[in-house]
Amino acid sequence: MRWRFLDSGSLDGAEQMSLDAGLMDRARETGEAVLRVYGWSRPTLSFGRHESVRGRFDPDMLQMENVEAVRRPTGGRVLLHDHEVTYSVTAPAPEQERLRDSYRRINAILVAALLRLGVRVSEASAAQPRRPGGAACFAEPSAGELVVEGRKLVGSAQVREHGALLQHGSILVDDDQARIAALALQPLTPARPAATLRACLGHPPAYEAVRDALRAALSAAEGEPEPLDASEAARFAAPHREQFASAEWTWRI
Repeated sequence: MRWRFLDSGSLDGAEQMSLDAGLMDRARETGEAVLRVYGWSRPTLSFGRHESVRGRFDPDMLQMENVEAVRRPTGGRVLLHDHEVTYSVTAPAPEQERLRDSYRRINAILVAALLRLGVRVSEASAAQPRRPGGAACFAEPSAGELVVEGRKLVGSAQVREHGALLQHGSILVDDDQARIAALALQPLTPARPAATLRACLGHPPAYEAVRDALRAALSAAEGEPEPLDASEAARFAAPHREQFASAEWTWRI
């Protein structure tokens, strides 16, 4: 399978999610995989595709706090994108390939990239029993997520639809996930302190250092990826922009 690489930089939440959705379309059309790295133009809460958020968060309050809200095409729970680096992989998803196998293949690239930065991680062996009440993504690791001494460093989610997959996730540079509770209208399940690149390395690595480690790990695993032109990615994203920019979609449940 041919791989491409794209650094999208910092954009708003709707644009980033429409790019992920659009690159799934591209994977179906071209049979190519894309590893994309990106950031966020301002602090953003992203909600899982099927997560209930009405009555838990107030869009007007978020606006006053200069926090954007967007709903992901993948499942999972709310997380705050600010002091982190986000990755996504879009690729063809053959019917015979199990989700677990594709998840582990992508995890192997993430593990190798983090090791290049000097961080050793492992996969969480099993999900912790879900505690009552609301919870955020980094409250506890799910099976297969990447942890340092049991604390989540990378929160990931995958969706597979119509012969393509999207896996994207957040690599924490600093742990600001506790801010979610301050933005919520209802109490959230207390989160365990997350692992961070700053804590592991003694300093916060630059976005570019994380990006370059991911590209180098991909190159070692799959061969040197060709760059993907941003205008091509934007063309595939354009049909999805209206959905992800819509308050009706973001606050639908």
